[in-house]
Amino acid sequence: MTDLLDLDATAMAQALIAKRVSAVELLKAALARHEQTHDKLNAVVAADVERSLDRARAVDDQRAKNLLQLGPLAGVPMTVKDTFDVAGLPASSGLAELRRRQAEDATVVSLARRAGAVIWGKTNVPVMAADWQSANGLYGVTANPWDPSRTPGGSSGGAAAALAARVTPIEIGSDIGGSLRVPASFCGVFSHKPTWGMVSQRGHVPPTPGSYAERDLNVVGPMARSARDLRLLLSVLEDGPLAPKAPPADLATVRIGLWVEEPAFFLDPEVRDVVLQFAAELRAAGCEVEPIPCPVDVNQLMGAYQTLLGGVLAEDLPPRMLRSMEMTRPLAKLAVRRGAGPLSVAAMTLAYTARHTEWLAADAVRARLRHEIAGAFERFDAILAPIAPVPAFPHDLRPFQRRSLMGSDGKPRPYNSMLQWIALATALRLPATSVPAGFTGGGLPVGAQLIGPSGSDGRLLALAQAIDENVRGFQPPPL
Repeated sequence: MTDLLDLDATAMAQALIAKRVSAVELLKAALARHEQTHDKLNAVVAADVERSLDRARAVDDQRAKNLLQLGPLAGVPMTVKDTFDVAGLPASSGLAELRRRQAEDATVVSLARRAGAVIWGKTNVPVMAADWQSANGLYGVTANPWDPSRTPGGSSGGAAAALAARVTPIEIGSDIGGSLRVPASFCGVFSHKPTWGMVSQRGHVPPTPGSYAERDLNVVGPMARSARDLRLLLSVLEDGPLAPKAPPADLATVRIGLWVEEPAFFLDPEVRDVVLQFAAELRAAGCEVEPIPCPVDVNQLMGAYQTLLGGVLAEDLPPRMLRSMEMTRPLAKLAVRRGAGPLSVAAMTLAYTARHTEWLAADAVRARLRHEIAGAFERFDAILAPIAPVPAFPHDLRPFQRRSLMGSDGKPRPYNSMLQWIALATALRLPATSVPAGFTGGGLPVGAQLIGPSGSDGRLLALAQAIDENVRGFQPPPL
């Protein structure tokens, strides 16, 4: 049964159709793997065993009797990030006060069920999905399967850890500050941040439970151990005219802009070396890879992104904290005028307390940058860039202002440097596919992102699949 869990979701679905395995057998194998790894990883934090077994038996019965046409995920077991409402399971987003509320399925959960998926568990997140680590006072700390002393990333960290540990073949995550891409990079799996608006956010918390708002910047997307599974799951989650259909990619005709040199951004040499070696592998496979600078002004990009992001995240802050920020706003303005950097506490304070006119100005900058980057996509099919400036780092549960990122040179950098490389795709609402790029000298996985023009999700995923099948893909951790 362990060998079955090495299969990706596509292969599981094929085995189910051929009746080489049953949905009940697959589910029991996943549950056993969860029990085997839980004490070490704490990736899946809530399970619905009996009801999921009932659903698996129902799929097996339908398949045996050929009563109706089954969906593409019929009988495939999967977990879902604990920011999505799932009927019958806690939907806490890391908060105890949300855990016991009754919830209906989020839109994407409903679509996965309609496709036949057997959803049996929830994976851990930081409180309100607001960290690059996955820990909270309700469920505790999730560990990285490659090194349990390190984080799997956040906010989809439990999802990425469960994928890498072969507890689940596919997952549904979300991303506003790298929450799909950073965990994929830290755990060596695949993810796809769709074009903004492609996949419904309904039933995702944050925002407040019951909200109908489609939050700016935030997206919902698939995570998996193979690129073809990303395509499969996104085709299920995007139930409309933008479904990601594209012919197979021929690497010999692909043109990639390599953006890895950026003086304004922190990038650890270990990560840089992995991405450069990955680019060399793509060249050897036939891709045309050309180093490029960032296609837009990074200072304008980061300024607009921080204002837009602050406007979204401020809604989730306690009122007392927001009032305190409002009181320090004049001092923050003075600090910025005197040279406080874009990642400073002063700059973030101004972002969280931005006036509507300031938001409109940032939105105008975004619109102009989206127009400017279109020229780069006339030359290149995708931009290849790092995701996180460092590989998975040790658990650090201190307050944000006391945290830092430690480079291999031993120098600390601001913790929110994690925002830099993910900002381009997020602020400009572009799709980005995370692919495993290689490993550091210490054996930690490093991912890279393929960024494409708005609406190019199908082409990006076809490219990722060609890379997965011809260059490099998922490698399991020694767990």
